[in-house]
Amino acid sequence: MNWLSKLFKGNSSESQFLGEESMVWRTPFRPSAIPDVRPTNREKDELDRAIALSLAEGLKWPAGRRWRRVSDEEDIPWPVRGGGLNPSACPTFPPYAPRDACPRPTWVCSGCHREIGYGNYLGCMGSFFHPECFRCHACDSPITDQEYSLSGNNSYHKSCFKELNHPRCEVCNQFIPANRSGLVEYRCHPFWSNKYCPTHEHDNTSRCCSCERLESWNARYVSLGDGRSLCLECLESAIMDTGECQPLYQSIRHFYEGLNMRIDQQIPMILVERQALNEAIEGERNGSLHMPETRGLCLSEEQTVSSIQKKPKMGGRVFVGMRTQPLRLTRICDVTAILILYGLPRLLTGAILAHELMHAWLRLRGYRNLTMEVEEGICQVLSLMWLESEVTHGYNRNMPPPPPPPPSSSKRGRKSASENKLGEFFKHQILHDASPAYGEGFRAAQAAVNKYGLRCTLDHIRMTGTLPI
Repeated sequence: MNWLSKLFKGNSSESQFLGEESMVWRTPFRPSAIPDVRPTNREKDELDRAIALSLAEGLKWPAGRRWRRVSDEEDIPWPVRGGGLNPSACPTFPPYAPRDACPRPTWVCSGCHREIGYGNYLGCMGSFFHPECFRCHACDSPITDQEYSLSGNNSYHKSCFKELNHPRCEVCNQFIPANRSGLVEYRCHPFWSNKYCPTHEHDNTSRCCSCERLESWNARYVSLGDGRSLCLECLESAIMDTGECQPLYQSIRHFYEGLNMRIDQQIPMILVERQALNEAIEGERNGSLHMPETRGLCLSEEQTVSSIQKKPKMGGRVFVGMRTQPLRLTRICDVTAILILYGLPRLLTGAILAHELMHAWLRLRGYRNLTMEVEEGICQVLSLMWLESEVTHGYNRNMPPPPPPPPSSSKRGRKSASENKLGEFFKHQILHDASPAYGEGFRAAQAAVNKYGLRCTLDHIRMTGTLPI
């Protein structure tokens, strides 16, 4: 194969042969004037001899590795076949174009609705934005963080989205933490819908004795001095002594007269402290079933109770200066007196009075030996009827229309929106009570009154001691 080396001979300044696989080619030298160098006759003879030797060795190879003679047609370059150069047969290649000449897609910013030119842009939800136009839906500031929150088609800062959607405790005003499972667990009042941390049910947080809302750290409650606390909304219409409650008591008696249920006996009504009410319950031998937190009592026995004669005054967050007076109650009729817990809002005090006055009416009319479900149920019906007469937009059309109360029945004239909301809550308490007597008994009595009317229901109770079905 010495002839093969002749093919790679050349100027040592132009190339260097390194082996069968490695070859380094230097940059060819291009002088300004290239001389016309033609091979000599001797070099032509040596080249022809090398080609002849190569063809002779190729005939000795196996059939699959031999050189083959191509036809004249195959030896001709394909663009020139068929005679002449056919430009349409040549493959077409796109001409070179500079980068700036390539058209860029036209995008419109979804924020400012202007065309996005060259520069930075953002893509989100199938839309495009200028960086300064991609803004938070809550605070309207540009979103520059690497992470953001998405709700529907609106984008938010993570902090803004948490502020809007993460539940916040209405007691400590902090975000409600997640439990061990990573879930946000909180308590919620069924009526007020106040969300709060579960820990506040066991950390001695005060609860309003009237509306049941927990005390917020931003608005402190007022202590009544007997273990009860009162929120500021309930304090606005709270009745604090016996004299202040007399106009309300007379208006409820007027309400009963409008239902043809007049009470001729002058039954004393007394506002008492919590301890005095509990002592009166213990001394009542034939008393009715009472709730765990008793707030009223229809008294039938002779007793001595402490009546609140002068309402206390505010001393910081505590009431001070209350003056009480012992009062001996003698029995003139089947009902000795009606005792009501002091410090409750006007609507709640009236609902309790309407309930206890119904107990008195039943005893004075000779309704005896009634079951707790029947007696407490019909008394709750009258309590709800009075509340519906005060909170006019919640009036039940199935009930008999009550008479309007006299002008002196309200403590401070026209009721405020917060007081009407309290009235709705007290109605909600009656309607959703789960106890057997005050809950199931009330719903059975209300169904009977809605079906047969109040008067027919009372007559049926007198004759049979049960509610009509």
